[in-house]
Amino acid sequence: MAYIPPHKRHHSKDADQSTPTPSPIPASFSPRFQKALNLGPSRRRKDRHGAGKIVYAADSIFRWWPVGAAPDGDPIPDSFRLEPFDCEIVERRDGEKPLVLVSGGDLEESAAEGHDIPPWVSIAERIVPDLITAALGARNELKQDGDEVVKLNFVARPGKNIFLGSSSFSIDSIRKAAFTLLNSSNRLPKIFYANVPNAYMENIQTSVAPKIGFTFHSEKEYYHIKVSDKCRPDITIICKCMVTESRQLEIYKIQYNLVRYLVADISCLKKELDLRLLLVTKRKMKTIDNEENDAINELVSSAVIDPDVKGGLRWPLGKQSAAERFSVIGAWHCKRVDLKSDSMRLSLMHADRFDFTNSTGEVSTEVTLKMTEITKYLMEGDMETGLLEVMVQELVKLFWDHLLRCNDLTSTKPI
Repeated sequence: MAYIPPHKRHHSKDADQSTPTPSPIPASFSPRFQKALNLGPSRRRKDRHGAGKIVYAADSIFRWWPVGAAPDGDPIPDSFRLEPFDCEIVERRDGEKPLVLVSGGDLEESAAEGHDIPPWVSIAERIVPDLITAALGARNELKQDGDEVVKLNFVARPGKNIFLGSSSFSIDSIRKAAFTLLNSSNRLPKIFYANVPNAYMENIQTSVAPKIGFTFHSEKEYYHIKVSDKCRPDITIICKCMVTESRQLEIYKIQYNLVRYLVADISCLKKELDLRLLLVTKRKMKTIDNEENDAINELVSSAVIDPDVKGGLRWPLGKQSAAERFSVIGAWHCKRVDLKSDSMRLSLMHADRFDFTNSTGEVSTEVTLKMTEITKYLMEGDMETGLLEVMVQELVKLFWDHLLRCNDLTSTKPI
């Protein structure tokens, strides 16, 4: 009997698109799980995250808070409630459905109605002190990592805050947390869905982006191969590959996990989507020894491009590991369109991912706004608070006005 890879067993395209959609949520989100921050005493903190690990700096900062309520009222208005959100992967992992904040009224609102301070101003005032602290910590690491090329990156993403533990969680728990800054001993059990409907992303590309000054920059199709190293269990090696004319993979970049310094998840109560602000460092391998080089090239050259399997890649029997040290733990097939303005870059990505460690896969549609001007200022500038607040205000206002709506996309089929 012929060998069938795990990600090709009992697999059908219909099954990939059968994730149930809750009501009355206006749009459906495929889960891309990003666990809440865990702080620890070590230089970097690692959390499992699919085929690899989320890595946090030792002094990472995590924040969650809601915006959109009247300044003199409850941060979570009485009209809001928690409703179960159908998500098979979370249900299988936790044994219960996650929860999502739902408004009992109309989401339509004027940005300044009932508010003394516009939301983009209040968000900037709250996040900038943390952003400066996190950036200073990242700068110190940039100086220390002599064996790596380390770059800072400040990004924003639309998505949805999903709360875990439905059997013991209540709206009062969220209201209580909204009054305090979260830290390692007081944080909500939640995840952030960064996946958005296809129609939302298409609308951003064809209609919204041109109106707000973005033009086409590039379009890429590439593969990620995630590799574990027994000698360095705390890292994941990520091989970024392009496809040659002969339909073979060719490595063009090798890097490690991102390191997170700041995660700010903001529940935008009068919008259909929420906002995540993220400060990370990217670490590219500067040098590689012969054993690593030979093993990684062996794994990449053994990969077979197969559009019928999750992740787009498969390996012949026995070829998924090399040198008794390196093993493939994940595969991604990505198609990305980049749009640019003078100070930002907007990335629109379709990703087909497969995790070999637990034989699960997902298809995602993700939008990421990379703030190139702010990132440069955080790396090289004196980080004057007033100027940085103005820059962040402009970013959040752009998101608030143009990128947090998808109420007209209710016909979108979940992916």
